[in-house]
Amino acid sequence: MNPTRLFVLSALAKGGAMYGHQIRRDARVDRAELWSDVRPGSLYGALHRLEDEGLVRAVRTEQAGRLPSRTVYEITDEGRRELGVLQAEAFEEVRFPPDPVDLALATVDGTDEATLRGHLSDRVRELEARLSRLDHLADRRWPDQTPADDLVVEHARLRLRAELEWHALVLDQLGKLGGRP
Repeated sequence: MNPTRLFVLSALAKGGAMYGHQIRRDARVDRAELWSDVRPGSLYGALHRLEDEGLVRAVRTEQAGRLPSRTVYEITDEGRRELGVLQAEAFEEVRFPPDPVDLALATVDGTDEATLRGHLSDRVRELEARLSRLDHLADRRWPDQTPADDLVVEHARLRLRAELEWHALVLDQLGKLGGRP
């Protein structure tokens, strides 16, 4: 399942005909990078590939003043079918990719505890910063925010809280890992 394809097709299905920058802006406004694998910079390439596959089509080209021209795209009937397939795949797929910290933790033998504590504390700060951004996002509504959007943000927040809980457990048991004192 390709999350970028899913995002582009769903944006066009929901929002109607748009040009690439509008889709990219929607990804930034929705903070898609905080709760998905979608990166706003990858949307243009995906849009062109979807056009090559007949899943979206160019409906017109616009140019305002001296600004560069921009192509407006819409989803095709085949694109709507593909969107349904991608959504079904997304619901069926459960991802918990291996986290490199697990391999590092399994191989810490001989690493001093202060170094390990420093690395883990850095990770905790990064996780807390991500959670803070999501908490801030949850406190502020964005255009067209839906109850489904609220649930998506809450899912990401709960996952981060679970990671923070696990890191607290590791930090608590750090002395038992067999590293040097």
